Amino acid sequence: MHRRDVEASSTTAGLPVAPSLGPALDRAGAPRRRRIAHVRVARVAALSAGIALVAALVAQVLTRLIGFVTNLAFYGRLSTAFVSPAENHLGAWVLVVPAIGGVIVGLMARYGSKAIRGHGIPEAMEQVLTNESRVPARMTFLKPLSAAIAIGTGGPFGAEGPIIATGGAFGSLVGQLVPTTAHERKALLAAGAAAGMTATFGSPVSALLLAIELLLFEYRPRSLVPVAVATVVAAGARVALVGPSPVFPMPDLAAPGALALAAYFVLGGLVGVASVWITRLVYAIEDAFERLPVHWMFWPALGGLAVGAVGYLAPRTLGVGYDNIEQILAGRIVGPALLVLAVAKLASWSIALGSGTSGGTLAPLFTVGGALGAGLGAVFAELVPRAGIDPRIGALVGMAAVFSGASRAVLTSVVFAFETTRQPSGLVPLLAGCTAAYLVSLISMENSIMTEKIVRRGVRVPSDYGADLLDQVLVRQCASRDVVTLDASRPMAEVRAWLASGAPGTSHQGFPVTRGADLVGVVTRRDLVDGEDRDRGGGSAGDRVKRAPVCVFEDQTLRSALEAMLRAGVGRVPVLSAGGEERLVGILTRSDVLAAYRRVMNDSVTALPIAWRKERRRATP
Repeated sequence: MHRRDVEASSTTAGLPVAPSLGPALDRAGAPRRRRIAHVRVARVAALSAGIALVAALVAQVLTRLIGFVTNLAFYGRLSTAFVSPAENHLGAWVLVVPAIGGVIVGLMARYGSKAIRGHGIPEAMEQVLTNESRVPARMTFLKPLSAAIAIGTGGPFGAEGPIIATGGAFGSLVGQLVPTTAHERKALLAAGAAAGMTATFGSPVSALLLAIELLLFEYRPRSLVPVAVATVVAAGARVALVGPSPVFPMPDLAAPGALALAAYFVLGGLVGVASVWITRLVYAIEDAFERLPVHWMFWPALGGLAVGAVGYLAPRTLGVGYDNIEQILAGRIVGPALLVLAVAKLASWSIALGSGTSGGTLAPLFTVGGALGAGLGAVFAELVPRAGIDPRIGALVGMAAVFSGASRAVLTSVVFAFETTRQPSGLVPLLAGCTAAYLVSLISMENSIMTEKIVRRGVRVPSDYGADLLDQVLVRQCASRDVVTLDASRPMAEVRAWLASGAPGTSHQGFPVTRGADLVGVVTRRDLVDGEDRDRGGGSAGDRVKRAPVCVFEDQTLRSALEAMLRAGVGRVPVLSAGGEERLVGILTRSDVLAAYRRVMNDSVTALPIAWRKERRRATP
């Protein structure tokens, strides 16, 4: 049915009917205006604040636990101080320390939970997409414990991934203990994950963006508010526990000129190419482990041997390496040392991650990307001396761009690099470089380092965020105005005779039934034709009404109307006027909704080149 430009009055089968619904409106099931946020959002936000405090404490406990394992494994002392294993004096014994950690992690995965394997974010995404954000409770302590062992024994990972996973697991656990919907549980999971990232890096805004880009799969107040509250609380807790200093302090940077910005854009694109190959390398190694004739429980130990071998040759690759990132950004690691660090860290981390041990991706990617960016920045500075290219900004751009290209969390990458260094002069170069890397990644590979694993398991991961097409169309724009109503007292014999006559309106498939000023319900053509009294012709039209009517207002969106239809299990709903005097002004069917959706969808591609539209039509089944 098509929209009428002029509103037609409601008519009945041979009899006029008063269109005003009067006091019957409350019985008509008409949905009232939907609020943007419900009071439950405040309740979920309050729960998120508590989860954030716990996540901040867990972050500190995990950091100290990593320090304890590191001190014990590499220095033979009992201490929780966070130290680097690079200064150890174990000699060749360093080869076996990561392997021992791999054995322990493998046993924990085999007899505890296989979900502790990996860096945590893809696993959290999978729970959101396939399991209503229900993370097993044991993950709350198994993930941080396994990560502490893997990293503390020299694993080249960051602590942030396990902390994010642990915070998310705790948020999910709270959502399972407290009565919540699936959407609220997702918000709690994301709040815990974002709070864990904030507590680690002091980056509340980028943690919120990470949740939006990788976990929530929506941008709505019901999820944004709780996660934002969690990041603010976690940021305050971190200041109280650690202090306000940035994680990666840098010397003050000068604002770049136009030529320098162009160079940083190119630099970001080159690092984006590297991020594509890094992603492919990680999954190629993972595939190679899958082909080994060895049980997966022993893969982390094999990966640990590789970590120990690389660590013996390049001790800086052992452990989280936050100090490496700080020195790269400060310009204290230059020349061949940058290349050695980038290659060695990449080799160690990719093999360890591919083996299925427990650890994060952010710190290793930042190390590799920062080293590449600093090296490229130094080369560009030599080639174009007048451009004013700063290798330290190159390192900052490279650090963020490699994560932007690998994860496709472009906004997270830009803001994270700013929050962890507090260098405002780096914001525009970061935006240029991360955008270039993001574009290269989109063109070069189908999935990201975060989604490839779960896509292989058959999970569909949303990649775009856009306004719902059905939320852009009002009911009045597509509802049929030619409403044919039936009087509830009209005998069924007359109704059937009218249907058989072929008179105007008899081809409709649904008819509102009224009794005076009251809307009684809606009957379908099948309701009128079928029934026990079909042959006798007894009863009236009102007897065929099976349920109270479900109505919508003409100024509501098609999304609201479709939700009302789905909840009630009906294929058509009467449309009421939006003024103070509610009147029956139309009827909306599923066909109307589909036709409107088709029109809006076609309008959205009219700007595409003709060749692209033809190709799209050929590809559409």
